[in-house]
Amino acid sequence: MSAQNSAGIQTLLDAEREAQKIVQKARAYRTQKVKDARSEAQKEIDEYKKQKENEFKEFESKHSGVNAKAEEEATKEIEQTLKDIEASTEEKGPKVIEDLLKAVTDVKPKPHRNVAASA
Repeated sequence: MSAQNSAGIQTLLDAEREAQKIVQKARAYRTQKVKDARSEAQKEIDEYKKQKENEFKEFESKHSGVNAKAEEEATKEIEQTLKDIEASTEEKGPKVIEDLLKAVTDVKPKPHRNVAASA
């Protein structure tokens, strides 16, 4: 009977070792699956990031041309305005200087209107 018990115990020990091996394999399998899932997720993130960066670059290139055109038009408009001002200065400048000098040199003193009203 003790031989039979020993054989039964040995069988149970063998079964327990086999179960531990199965559990160990399952843990290793699960760990590998988690690593694979993380790796796959990182790849998807990288692809998505690259796609969005490309979309941004495309958007930026499309709209930077608009800004350049607007800047060029504004520069042309400013240059034209400056030319107009310079032309006006050349045309009316001497008359303005003459009027200013006349106003400074030909002084005609008269009392202020408030002084005249109160007197």
